[in-house]
Amino acid sequence: MAIRVLLVDDQPLLRTGFRMILEAEQDIAVVGEAGDGLQALDQVRALQPDVVLMDIRMPRMDGVEATRQISGPGKDGPAKVLVLTTFDLDEYVVEALRAGASGFLLKDAPANELVQAIRVVAGGEAMLAPSITRRLLDKYADHLPSGEEPVPDTLHTLTDREVEVLKLVARGLSNAEIAADLFVSETTVKTHVGHVLTKLGLRDRVQAAVYAYESGLVRPGAQ
Repeated sequence: MAIRVLLVDDQPLLRTGFRMILEAEQDIAVVGEAGDGLQALDQVRALQPDVVLMDIRMPRMDGVEATRQISGPGKDGPAKVLVLTTFDLDEYVVEALRAGASGFLLKDAPANELVQAIRVVAGGEAMLAPSITRRLLDKYADHLPSGEEPVPDTLHTLTDREVEVLKLVARGLSNAEIAADLFVSETTVKTHVGHVLTKLGLRDRVQAAVYAYESGLVRPGAQ
């Protein structure tokens, strides 16, 4: 079945461009559009999309609040939110991730990256591109822990290997890349990631990466 996508952006021209790109793919169907967060909520309820391509800055209700109401804490609907941001990295992106977004993508990303991001998010994974993550962390480095703070108690529930995997997830590595780095199978990595998410009470890899930085386990610029 085709991946059902809802386009949410207050610029009609951008929505048209996204629609043209996505409708060229056999496994993706654009089921609707919305010009602000309130319209997006109505469309999600009416159309039941698999993925919502969400702009952040919009009138009436911004993308952060819309994301929170679609996929935030306590929400168990099927829709995944992929946030759109500008090259300068909107200051609300971190809040959108905390609100329940499954990833973020630059508005000027190549068409093939947009299509791949839709597929990744629809498949239950998180879209956490390393290049975007690094710029995001550079922007917010002053607000992140220095690494000298006490380690949260929940982190002690992880095994040494799970901590290794969490650090690599925070760097934006895929399962295949983590497997190559640790010389294990992708299946083993997937199992470790699942254990990390369960033990820490996290929804996906994006939340895991945010947790790793906020807890001080990983520091901006660290390899």
